[in-house]
Amino acid sequence: MVRPSRWQRQAEPPRAPRRQVPSWIVLAVVALAAWAYSHWDKAPSGHIAGPVTGDVTPGEMINGSVRVVDGDSLEIGTARIRLFGIDAPELRQLCRAADGSDVTCGLSARDTLGRLIGGRAVACAPAEKTPSYDRTVAVCTVNDNSGKDRAIDLSEAMIRAGYAIELKAHSHGRYSAAEREARDAKRGIWAGTFERPSEWRQRTMR
Repeated sequence: MVRPSRWQRQAEPPRAPRRQVPSWIVLAVVALAAWAYSHWDKAPSGHIAGPVTGDVTPGEMINGSVRVVDGDSLEIGTARIRLFGIDAPELRQLCRAADGSDVTCGLSARDTLGRLIGGRAVACAPAEKTPSYDRTVAVCTVNDNSGKDRAIDLSEAMIRAGYAIELKAHSHGRYSAAEREARDAKRGIWAGTFERPSEWRQRTMR
């Protein structure tokens, strides 16, 4: 057997260091996934629940750079994700301002979700027990940049901003306080009047 010389051994390229998932992502996702899994019910329509797409399986953490689709939908790689427990105005949906004028609340909801993410990596924990339809329902979080490993639940943040309503049949009241706060403060869609997104879909997407 021929052994490599000392110079040959030194010439070998160094191995790249292994990347580790930040501790805030692991802790937040494990806790939220456990809660969501134990409280998730079967979805009543095709707009609520979906399968894990791409190379992701139910219960597996999905994280990475994100593309915002609308006020309650994201894409991370090939995974299409629906935010757990909320419903936001559709992109083409209009709402009424306090003065009676039409406002593009669907576009505002999408932009609000984009601002909440702020270019940060998103961590999502699939919440449905049985995949179906075309999206993964997941609890998604981002770091709050406080340096204390605190995670922001994007579903709660969207409701608190006034650009999504709670789906209580699925969230079991998890976001009721946030919705009450947004409604009382007349934030977002609560500043005027609006049609529930599910009713708008039923009326326009036939």
